[in-house]
Amino acid sequence: MALILSLDTSTTVCSVALAENGQSVGKEILYAEQSHSTHLTLLIEQVLSGVSKKMSDLDAVAVSEGPGSYTGLRIGVSTAKGLCYTLGIPLIAVSTLKAMALSVSNEQNEPALFVPMIDARRMEVYSATYNNQLELIDKVRPVILDGDSFKETLATHKVFFFGNGSDKFSDVINNGNAIFVKDVVPDAWAIGELANDMFSKEDFVDVAYFEPNYLKEYQATKPKKLL
Repeated sequence: MALILSLDTSTTVCSVALAENGQSVGKEILYAEQSHSTHLTLLIEQVLSGVSKKMSDLDAVAVSEGPGSYTGLRIGVSTAKGLCYTLGIPLIAVSTLKAMALSVSNEQNEPALFVPMIDARRMEVYSATYNNQLELIDKVRPVILDGDSFKETLATHKVFFFGNGSDKFSDVINNGNAIFVKDVVPDAWAIGELANDMFSKEDFVDVAYFEPNYLKEYQATKPKKLL
């Protein structure tokens, strides 16, 4: 088994978790925008020191691969790569959306589908559809939401929608099979839980060449001129 440090910086929430032999032993989470670059390493230190572990004790680092915030993902992946290079340990990349689906599916016993949604501005979200076994039913993709979105799926399945992009979908959909779960955010503990199984299968990514799944190319915007 392994001691795995997991990081999630895919949204405005920054979280770090530590799992030993598949069991969570520590976690820190910070709900603050634009804090990842200054607080991520501090959170890592706090998690490790809280259970009397050192960087050299780590067997792998797992990171949220996206989709999500371009800047947030870049910070998380860069930090994870740096640790892996320095310590000579493998890097595990876990889908942000699958980890979110794990958080909600763990609480459900009846057959259903799970649709995490990460806000991508305006009426667009990054989304995917998973079943109870976390098998991918509909691929990870950008979706522009309207009243007909997921119409065919909702006609035959109970579907749980969650994430910071789901609120705007709840405003345009009226279907009894649509269930909205509040306050679900990407969380490093779920990244770590999925990473433990991937570690046992040696499902690693190339530290040198791995890039986050941005889904879209980054578009810089010009600052507004001061009057």
